[in-house]
Amino acid sequence: MNQITPPPKLDLIPASAPFSDAQRSWLNGFFAGLLSPDVAAPLSAEQGAAVMQGAAGDGDDGEAPWHDQTMPIAERMKLAEGRPLRRKMMAAMAQQDCGQCGYNCHDYSEAIASRSEARLNLCVPGGKETARMLKSLYEELDKAPVAKAPEKTDAVAAPAVTVTIAEPGRSRDNPIQATFLSRRLLNKGKSEKETYHIEFDLSESKLDYVVGDSFGVFPRNDIGLVDQVIALLGASHTTKVNGKTLREVLIDDVSLSPAPDTLFELISFITGGAQREKARALAQGEDPDGDAATLDVMAALQKFSGTRPHPEAFVEALEPLQPRLYSISSSHNATPGKLSLTVDSVRYVIGKRKRLGVASTFLGERIAEGEKLKVYVQKAHNFGLPQDPKTPIIMVGPGTGIAPFRAFLLDRKATGAPGKNWLFFGHQRSDCDFFYQEELNAMKTSGLLTRLSLAWSRDGEKKFYVQDRMREVGRELWTWLAEGAHLYICGDAKRMAKDVERALVDIVAQFGARSTDEAVSFVAELKKTGRFQADVY
Repeated sequence: MNQITPPPKLDLIPASAPFSDAQRSWLNGFFAGLLSPDVAAPLSAEQGAAVMQGAAGDGDDGEAPWHDQTMPIAERMKLAEGRPLRRKMMAAMAQQDCGQCGYNCHDYSEAIASRSEARLNLCVPGGKETARMLKSLYEELDKAPVAKAPEKTDAVAAPAVTVTIAEPGRSRDNPIQATFLSRRLLNKGKSEKETYHIEFDLSESKLDYVVGDSFGVFPRNDIGLVDQVIALLGASHTTKVNGKTLREVLIDDVSLSPAPDTLFELISFITGGAQREKARALAQGEDPDGDAATLDVMAALQKFSGTRPHPEAFVEALEPLQPRLYSISSSHNATPGKLSLTVDSVRYVIGKRKRLGVASTFLGERIAEGEKLKVYVQKAHNFGLPQDPKTPIIMVGPGTGIAPFRAFLLDRKATGAPGKNWLFFGHQRSDCDFFYQEELNAMKTSGLLTRLSLAWSRDGEKKFYVQDRMREVGRELWTWLAEGAHLYICGDAKRMAKDVERALVDIVAQFGARSTDEAVSFVAELKKTGRFQADVY
């Protein structure tokens, strides 16, 4: 075993910043606290804004202290006060670097600020609140002072920026066709979940990928929902819109999920009185009846029943149907030409009406075997196996978070990687929610899976999660980290990821003989060096 050395000190405030040593130390402590709310008090929005305005100094707009998926948008925007517009735009993003927009959060904001990207509604996780904030910030671009043109000099001109289009299947803007092969239910018995193992054939497209990448799927809306919307419009499904039938457009081209502000603007133009005022309020992001969060397109039409927009104007008021990204749960090295996903079908009820997750139920029940659909591979952003195949890995992936780690294990088996592998998996019930049970047990028996640690939240009287299991085996987990293991988490950003990180800090402090501050710095250093990676959503 390698000798355990003290963690390097983490300095987030540069030495050139205009602070004394004591002030710099205090600020570093505050920023370190952002990493784990339980072990250090996080900055308030006001403190963060004041600190960052002071630290920015001399035109340097610094790093992004709001780059945290769990932080509400209001707090992120507070931290971005006093920063350039492009940084405020970044703060408005969902902060997941998920790639669904075709960029990471930083690059999407830079593209909008430079006016090379005019689409302000691409941030799927951010939803309406991100789109609204970006629209407001985009309007400020026109008010910003125009930079003075530089005087002519003999200096060599900078080369022109060349815009390249990604290869087919490598971006949302250039998808390819893939064949849907099959679906298999992973739950058993009386499970409360409905999770499928989904397989695709990529052999015709010759599209490949590496483990850690995500798969973009262009779904289609449920035809039953589409026909109900058409009925509320009082239109015929054969009405022509943009050269297609209204039904085809509503199935393939536009989102019927959260009703966009532009739909309420349209409704306000064709109604009057109290209804007009209410529609105007909703278009401005207000919530006059306390139901704004539940209004999808159909619910909006029902709320303003009797107002029947012209089909063409109606379609123009809707958002484009966006692709959805899923973590790939297979390895190209193990099964070339095939790709698999692990997908939870999303279903819920609001009022008396059943709502469906667009892409998850499309994959889980609506698309038929042998059908083709538009897809692409989204390259991973700092999420993948270590370069050295001997490096041990620790994977924490409850629920569908197991997807990339199944891929990691299959890839390590196919390539003969000798590194040790430890998987933490959890779900509700062991008898009906143990995904890939036979497969994982076989990996354990063969020695590929060195350790398999399980947590079931509904098997006992007290809920028990992966972070609880981590604490139980904390000494061994610390030993793996001290030997150079890389740690990965995949799954829910707002709860699981935070709880796992808190557990990790506690384990480092307890078994690594460190203070809490040193443990926080150690975990931060793991992230900085790529030894702690997350795929969270």
